[in-house]
Amino acid sequence: MTSGAPVLIPAGTVFTPEDLTFYADRDSRSLDDAIAEADLLVSCPHSGSAIPAELSRFLAPEFTQRLQFDFTDMSTSSIVRRWAEIDSRIVYVENPHPRMIRDPNRAKPENLEASLREAFARVHKAGAGNIADLTGVDAVRPVTFSFYPLLLEPSDDAGWKDLAETFTETAEHGLGVYERTRDALIEAMVEKSFELGRSFTTLSFHDTMNHTTRRDGAVNVERPEADRLPDVVALSNRGDHDGNRRGDNPVTMDPELIRTLAVAHRKGFQVDDPDAVALNQPYLGSFEIIAAGARFADSRARADEAGITLSAVQAEFKREFLLGDELAAYIMEPGVDWPTPDAERVDQLAHACKASWDHYRNS
Repeated sequence: MTSGAPVLIPAGTVFTPEDLTFYADRDSRSLDDAIAEADLLVSCPHSGSAIPAELSRFLAPEFTQRLQFDFTDMSTSSIVRRWAEIDSRIVYVENPHPRMIRDPNRAKPENLEASLREAFARVHKAGAGNIADLTGVDAVRPVTFSFYPLLLEPSDDAGWKDLAETFTETAEHGLGVYERTRDALIEAMVEKSFELGRSFTTLSFHDTMNHTTRRDGAVNVERPEADRLPDVVALSNRGDHDGNRRGDNPVTMDPELIRTLAVAHRKGFQVDDPDAVALNQPYLGSFEIIAAGARFADSRARADEAGITLSAVQAEFKREFLLGDELAAYIMEPGVDWPTPDAERVDQLAHACKASWDHYRNS
């Protein structure tokens, strides 16, 4: 276990695409080699947890390491990095920055300062600690999902400008590199798929806990039933609970394919309860698969002619399941720290991810 102080990235750290891209046998294979073999790109937009030191002066003083890590999808990083080590058919790209800088699974604000001002205004209107509707202005949030303070509110125009400019500049050192690398990998892997006559999928990989946080750090307030994840994972293609199209909203993965993928995950994770793997419940899938789905729709005629499919899907795993009973119980007690991942469980989950996608391909 670790201390309760927020974990920081040293000031001035600038990430490269190579820092963020993972695949099997990196010491002996090039990225081009990996792309030639892989039919799946996995992206983790919320896996980063350490906060750039440049932003530490903007943090609310009560923002602990427990709250910091709960506000990320920290569990995803170790699992998908391990998956990439053991599976030559995936390439993995990881966001090194936490979503507090800017959420890459939301549309990028045209004016960050204006968006932040509106978000703070809605928080004030709702009242301290109360639920505030931040729809449309939550790419950078002033509060956590439990509506506890995250950022200090500037006191004057100069402070607002400083906050927005520092966040924007710092984001380019990691988050921006992630977005450009992710998009470049999608383009390269799509073109390779056309060249080889092979289908391609991009997977946006997340976790969410079925509990939210109390002021004392205990992550044990159960979410409303409508907001709870199934026991293992929710797979989303922007469709209904059967993966079919909802009204005019296009799906990002063919309904039959996502149903096949759900069956494959039940096999890969060895679960008997069919409800443990659900479709579009409680989430439909967000910006990453929407953007990829629109990109693939533009190539639909070409893909049909080539006899391949281009798919985008979101996987939202139940965090309690990823952590395991012991670590989940630990963070449900009051505290300010976060437990170290269980290496054995990480390995088991990585192999289950690989098995699930192998079952899907074989189906």
